[in-house]
Amino acid sequence: MFSKKIKPLTIGLFILMILFVAACSSSGSNNGKSNETEVNKPAVTAENQSSPQEKEEVPDLGGRVIRLSAWWDLTPNGESASSKAELEQIAAVEEKYNVNIEFVNVPFDNYVDKFTTTTLAGEPFADIVMLENKAALPAILKGQILPIDEFTDGTSNINNEQNLIKKNEPLGGGYYGFGRPGNSGVSLMYNREIFKQLGLPDLQELYAKGEWSWSKFEEIAKLATKDTNNDGKNDYWGFSGWGLDIARHFAAANGAKAVDDAAGKEGISDPKMIEALEFVNKLYNVDKVVKVKTGNRMEWTEIETFKDGDVAMFMAAEWMVGDLQFDFSIVPIPNGPQGSDKYVFADSAGQGFFIPKGVKDPQLVYKIYEEMVDIPPLEDFPGQTWLEGIYKHQEDIDMVVQHISGRGMPALEDAYPDFPLSSVVEDIISKNASVTSTIDKYKQQAQAAVDALGK
Repeated sequence: MFSKKIKPLTIGLFILMILFVAACSSSGSNNGKSNETEVNKPAVTAENQSSPQEKEEVPDLGGRVIRLSAWWDLTPNGESASSKAELEQIAAVEEKYNVNIEFVNVPFDNYVDKFTTTTLAGEPFADIVMLENKAALPAILKGQILPIDEFTDGTSNINNEQNLIKKNEPLGGGYYGFGRPGNSGVSLMYNREIFKQLGLPDLQELYAKGEWSWSKFEEIAKLATKDTNNDGKNDYWGFSGWGLDIARHFAAANGAKAVDDAAGKEGISDPKMIEALEFVNKLYNVDKVVKVKTGNRMEWTEIETFKDGDVAMFMAAEWMVGDLQFDFSIVPIPNGPQGSDKYVFADSAGQGFFIPKGVKDPQLVYKIYEEMVDIPPLEDFPGQTWLEGIYKHQEDIDMVVQHISGRGMPALEDAYPDFPLSSVVEDIISKNASVTSTIDKYKQQAQAAVDALGK
């Protein structure tokens, strides 16, 4: 049977192997039944041997109305596949808990007043409310909003994958706001046509090589500010924007914020803020690379001056550029000397959902909301369809998703009445006042504004 060339030891091992396989086959025999059935059987343990697995106990809320509010209509319109899926999931959740989900649309001008009066009365007008961060912060400091850890637990998606619900940036030193995952932010955008005409280096290539910095930004802004026909007027400008907005973004990119809301301290005297303001002042008053269309550097409509098509670089969010007639691309706003990748823009328009104090069974309300949005993803990443409708280049979409989204520093100075950031910036860029003397002038007023709101 065996070749004579096989050594005795090899034969012995071979025989042992055959015996071992035979033994395994005998002990694993299922008397002709499919092995798949055996594999799929749950292991018998002391726990499941004594009692079957208990089903989830679903409370019957007796037709309770769960209200979600915003200053627009949150109701899914059913026009897209994802919207139809949301409506189906809402119906399933309503049936499961015997509740009615209602979306409350309150005009923006009346919204905060309605939230405040009803919450103070102990009867919030909605169980989950949308608020701007600058409106939420005073309510948080007054104890009118519940922190996330009071209505979630270790099994909540928001405390794990956060693919359904994500925590927003902390406010007042804690986590309160939440929302659906998305991809958006404020970028440093550049006019590809101007860059090509003037032979300027591509900013995405500089970013990839780690060479994108304030000094490089300034260098390119100066190169792009040109009078090409020698008529005494610039045909191209290096940069444009609203002065206050520019200061906020460069401060965030340098790790500075006007107010430290966690500590209850003004931030205009922070050396990182001073460094940012010095840089902005230089762009306006030394390099003179900023186009000011209206003649007023603090006019907020300057935020759209780039649409004239003669500005090389500008700061903008996605909603501002959907109708541009020229080709453009994006990079993060360059980090300052003290900055990091954690924050690459100032989020002065941040908002989120919050649960007011006084809401009945907030844990259950949140659980219902989390189940409401638990639908299969129809995109490769959140916001894919929207971003693809705005950006012409895949590199720009990747830049938003990988390097910009989720990196906004909450800018909350507007939450504090009489906080003087606008005056600080105006004195510096419009009146060419010294940065240090301006800070000295307004520092006490800034701290008084913070103290007045409380911490």
